[in-house]
Amino acid sequence: MRGGASDDDGLCAFLRGTEGGELIIPPAWKLLLSGSVRTRPEYTLRADVGYLLKQMALFSHQSIVAAGGKIFDITVKPGDSIEKIARHQGATVEVMLRLNPGADLSRLHAGQVLKCRRASIKRCITGWRAMEAETIAQRYGSDDPLYATKLRYAFEVIEKGKAAA
Repeated sequence: MRGGASDDDGLCAFLRGTEGGELIIPPAWKLLLSGSVRTRPEYTLRADVGYLLKQMALFSHQSIVAAGGKIFDITVKPGDSIEKIARHQGATVEVMLRLNPGADLSRLHAGQVLKCRRASIKRCITGWRAMEAETIAQRYGSDDPLYATKLRYAFEVIEKGKAAA
């Protein structure tokens, strides 16, 4: 990312929310940043910090239960599979497995009653890479071979400032 430059692909992807940015930027900020990020330095800084967080995040796809989704019963019909039931009920196989721990879901029988809950597979932040100079330099995309050294220096100055306060 290059601080709000008009041809900055990193900024565009981050604000578009197609590469994890949607999990970092609060929805209310998205419109604010999109319109002003190239003209207002404080918004440029917010976008840069958000982009850094996106680069440092660990993502995975997980089964997420629908907000307010209630558990309900579903009766197995001839020819049903756990995948077919989950797809038709707006659930996921993972949630069906969790809700029916004693059932052998690989061998369903017509008339069998299963618990179900609406869920979907979503991209989630599952952790963070270490906020260390080398990792930031590598993930943030700088071509500057001294970027990690400069970051370490900045970290030291910040720490000295904290100690003096």
